[in-house]
Amino acid sequence: MLKTVKQKTGWLACLLVAFLLLATIAEKARHLVGEDAASRSGQFTWINCFDMGTGSLACLAKEGVKSYVYNIRAGHIARVKQRSFEIAYANALAEGKAAQVASKDAKTAGNKAEKLASRKARRILGPFSAAAWDMFEALYYGGTMFEATMRGLGTIGGTYWGSLQGEANLGRVGYLIGSHLGSWIGGRVGLMLYDIAVGVHFLVNENFVETPSVYVDDTGSYETSTEGENNIEL
Repeated sequence: MLKTVKQKTGWLACLLVAFLLLATIAEKARHLVGEDAASRSGQFTWINCFDMGTGSLACLAKEGVKSYVYNIRAGHIARVKQRSFEIAYANALAEGKAAQVASKDAKTAGNKAEKLASRKARRILGPFSAAAWDMFEALYYGGTMFEATMRGLGTIGGTYWGSLQGEANLGRVGYLIGSHLGSWIGGRVGLMLYDIAVGVHFLVNENFVETPSVYVDDTGSYETSTEGENNIEL
């Protein structure tokens, strides 16, 4: 038990150090490329939800998306439960059981199928809905499609990992905490990787200058021709 706790503590410490190191490198990259080329979607916080303007509208849209996803999940779970009930009930009757006993067994089978479907739906719909919103948020703030993709992928990975770890340790409450925390961390890691990639791209193209060409014209004088830096946006 003590050994397991030490291992988990060690892993958390390593992850924290890696996160801080990545954040430092990303901050240097943002200063290097400037605000126009750096990631933009990290500006939005929960305080923006109360500005009675675009921030409030964005938060309402986010909650609407979540509600829609939850409705899809509820409908899916209801269909799975009903289907399992019907199959179990028909099988029980075929085995010669009384209708009352068959109905009881079918309800038990339906409840088990409902729990399993609910668990699977949380692990699929949760990460993808969070990622879809973060991608929309990145585009809304003027970010590039590359930024939106990087943030979305980070959110999917963070939400999925956080939800699994939280559910394994604290059950349903742990799932909620882990998914939200993992979503935030994953999204920020995606933005950091985006800023680092833009910084590396900027350095590579900043140092790319064609070698001047020298030639002699008819009068015997020397002339040179150079081309400036190639700035290519991601």
